[in-house]
Amino acid sequence: MTSSRSALLLLGLGLLAAPAAAQSVLFDFDNAPLHAPLPLDLTVGGITAHLSPGMYGYSIQIPADVLGGFTPQGFAGYCVAPSTIYLSDLMVAWSQPITDFSILYSPQELGCDDSATMRVTGYLGAVFVATNTTTAPFPGTWPTGTLTLTAPQGFDNVVVHYDARPPTCQDWGPIFLADNMIVTPAVLLVFTDGFESGDTSAWSAVVP
Repeated sequence: MTSSRSALLLLGLGLLAAPAAAQSVLFDFDNAPLHAPLPLDLTVGGITAHLSPGMYGYSIQIPADVLGGFTPQGFAGYCVAPSTIYLSDLMVAWSQPITDFSILYSPQELGCDDSATMRVTGYLGAVFVATNTTTAPFPGTWPTGTLTLTAPQGFDNVVVHYDARPPTCQDWGPIFLADNMIVTPAVLLVFTDGFESGDTSAWSAVVP
């Protein structure tokens, strides 16, 4: 292998090892129509999120309005709120693959010593990619936690699911509010035939 082709190969491998970092995008739901029911589409930073409910509905609300003047820690502006007292998944699909997802949530718990388990499961199309669970770190009244999912191979839709009730809490419901969804779009590496001709610009990192 010639020295020029060796250098070119190392350049390509270097780009593969350290692609350009993608910028995270925050969906705080404040650009959604107040009181609008799901499903609905929201676009931020060139990414469109399609939010839809499971068996029962969700809508865009102000936390204090639906909780009698109380706002869970970390919540501000508008949020996604359940429309009933019954368990229902929250589903989100994006217009392009992402590698990282997080969402702030607050389950219905009143004066509890422990908290519910929440689960997020990611898919690429209909293919399972990864799943993760969490519980709110500081139980109490409408506590807050952050549910996250990371998968370097990418996913384009998730199901947010109320997975298990608090182990000992007596005053709880299988519902939750959600706010401040953050996603990181996947970075795609593009390889063209120019590499074979010795064109170093053939390797490029593209943030969708």
